[in-house]
Amino acid sequence: MDKYNERYEQIAPTNLVAQKDTGVKKQKINQRSAQRGKPVLSRKQKEEEKLRRLELERQRRQKLEITIPDEITVGDLALRLKVTAAEIVKRLMGVGVMASVSQVIDYDTAALVAMEIGAKVEKEVVVTIEDRLFVEEEDSEENLQPRCPIVVVMGHVDHGKTSLLDAIRNTNVTSGEAGGITQHIGAYQVQVNGEPITFLDTPGHAAFTSMRARGAQVTDIAVLVVAADDGIMPQTVEAINHAKAAEVPIIVAINKIDKPTANPDKVKQELTEYGLVPEEWGGDVICVPLSAKTGEGVNNLLENIQLVAEVQELRANPDRLAKGAVIEAKLDKGRGPVATILVQNGTLHTGDIVIAGTSLGKVRVMLNDKGQRVQSAGPSTPVEITGLAEVPSAGDIFNAVEDERLAKELVEKRRTEAKEEVFKAYQKVTLDNLFSQISEGEMKELPIIVKADVQGSVEAVKQSLEKLSNDEVRVRVIHGAVGAVSESDVMLATASGAIIIGFNVRPDPVARDNAERDGVEIRLYRIIYDAIEDVQSALKGMLAPKYRDVDLGRAEVRQVYKISNVGTVAGCYVVEGKITRSANIRVVRDGIIIADDKLSSLKRFKDDAKEVARGFECGMTLEKYSDIKEGDVFEAYIVEEYRD
Repeated sequence: MDKYNERYEQIAPTNLVAQKDTGVKKQKINQRSAQRGKPVLSRKQKEEEKLRRLELERQRRQKLEITIPDEITVGDLALRLKVTAAEIVKRLMGVGVMASVSQVIDYDTAALVAMEIGAKVEKEVVVTIEDRLFVEEEDSEENLQPRCPIVVVMGHVDHGKTSLLDAIRNTNVTSGEAGGITQHIGAYQVQVNGEPITFLDTPGHAAFTSMRARGAQVTDIAVLVVAADDGIMPQTVEAINHAKAAEVPIIVAINKIDKPTANPDKVKQELTEYGLVPEEWGGDVICVPLSAKTGEGVNNLLENIQLVAEVQELRANPDRLAKGAVIEAKLDKGRGPVATILVQNGTLHTGDIVIAGTSLGKVRVMLNDKGQRVQSAGPSTPVEITGLAEVPSAGDIFNAVEDERLAKELVEKRRTEAKEEVFKAYQKVTLDNLFSQISEGEMKELPIIVKADVQGSVEAVKQSLEKLSNDEVRVRVIHGAVGAVSESDVMLATASGAIIIGFNVRPDPVARDNAERDGVEIRLYRIIYDAIEDVQSALKGMLAPKYRDVDLGRAEVRQVYKISNVGTVAGCYVVEGKITRSANIRVVRDGIIIADDKLSSLKRFKDDAKEVARGFECGMTLEKYSDIKEGDVFEAYIVEEYRD
C-alpha cells in the first residue's frame, strides 16, 4: 500500500490536484462513447480510481473482525473473510499448506491467512450446555472452609466391617441383616471429639469400583479391616488394589484381637507383601489393633482417622450450588425414586433442582443418616433425597442447578448419547486389537488381572508378564489372586481397562455374563508359556489365527443316482440346520467319518440353489468322493478363523 501511496503522490501532488479543480474548463465532446453517457477517463484518472478502490478495500478489511473455531474448512474461512476460496488456497500455498476448498485446516493456519488478508482474528469459544449450566470456577481461599473426612470401610467378607461401624455408632445394625452381610450401601456420620466423620459401608467394592469407573473420587481415606485370626484374604487384596488405584491413604484396622488365635504381627507381615509397610516397621501405613466386639482400640482408630484427615487439609466451599455423588439409588413403593447422595462441595437445600446422570428432579424431602428431615446439607454430608424423575445410577455425579430448562435440555442430550453409546460397541482392549491401539498411540500401558489356582502360580505369571514390557507399552499386573474369575475382577477390569488372564481357573457364570456385557476380555490358560507367548505376540501384533469347524446342518441320503457326464448324485433330505452351496461336507456312515469333501453342486429339482433349509429335499454332488450309499449322512460345515 505504501508503494501505491508513493506512486500516487508522484502522479498527482496534492497542491496540483487542488489547482486543477479550481479552474473549470469546457470540454469538447467528440467521441461517440462519451456522447452515449459513458465518461472517458484518462490514464491518470484510471490510476487514481484504482488507488481509491484499493484504499477502500484496505479499510474494509481492517474493519473486518472474524472468529475462527479450532478447525474450519477452507470454504467456510473464505465466506467469513468475504473473499474467494481460490484466494485462500493461494495464500495457503504461500505458507506451505496444500488444501482443497473442502479440506479442514487448524486455527493457527486459518488465523495466519486471515491476518495476512488484513482481518482481525479472535478464537471462537464453543460453549456447551454443561458450561452454561454448571458453575465450575475455582473457589477462592477465603471461601473455603474445613470439611469432615469421608471414610470408606473395606475388607474381606465376615472380617467385621459392619461390626466395626456398629461399634463406632453404638447401634446394632448387624443383627438386622441377613447372615451378617451388608444388604445396602449405607452412609453414616458420627461425632468424634465434637468433629464429624462420614463413613461409607460397602458390600464388597461394587459401588466403590463403579464410582471410580465413572471418575467420581468420593472417598478421602480407606479403612482396611483385616481379621487378626484370618489374615489377608482374596477380597482384602482386592480392597488394597482398589484403594491404591483410587490413590487414597489406607489405614489398616486389625480386628478380632480379642480372639485367642489372633496374630496381629502375622497380618503386618502379610501386609508388607502387598506394599503396605506398618509405621512401627518404618513404613507409612497406620495399623490399629482393635476389637469391634469389646470396643477396644476403636477410639484409637477414630483419632488416627482424624489425624490423617488433618494432614490432608480437606476443605470445601459451602456457599455455592451443591455438587457430589450418588452412593445408592432405589425405587421405593411409596416415595418413588430415592437416592442416597453425598454432598462434596456446596450446600444442597430442599427445593433445589438436581441433575444426576440422566435423572432430573426437585428435592422434595431430605433425610439425614438418622432418618430425620433436614432442610440443607453441607459438604461431606450424606442425605437421602426424593423427588427425582427416575432412579439414577450409583456413582453418578449430581449437581444442583438454577436453570431448569437448560437442565432438561442436558438430560435429553445425555439420554441420546447413552443410546448412541449402546449402539456403538465400545472398543475395549483385547489382545487382538492391542497392536493397532499401540500404533495409534492410545495404549502406553497394558493393565492385566491375574487369577490362578495357587499363589505360587499368581506370582510366577505376574513376574513373567511384567518382564514382557517394552519401550512402547508397559505390562502392569494391577491385581493377582487365587480363585475363580469373579464378578469383582470384571468390575475392576472395566474400571481400569484391563485384560483378565486365568491360569488353571474358570470364570463364574455371573462374571462371564458381565464380561460379555462390558466387553472385558477373559483369557484362560493351562500352560504358563501359552499365556506369556500370547501377550508377547499381541505386543508385537503377531497373534496367529486359529481355525475351527462350525456345523451348519445335516442331511440324510435317501437315494443315489448315477447320471452320465455328472457322476453320482445323492438325493438328500435336510434333517437339521441348512446346507449351503459353499459348505464343506463330511460323509458319515455308521457314526464314522469316511470322507471330507466340498460340494460340487446343490440343486432343488432342476434349479441350482444357494442353500436348502431343514425339511426340504435336494440333490448334491461332491467334488471328489463318489462312493455314496443310501443311509449316509452329509454334515455341512464351514471353517472359521478365531483367536481364543
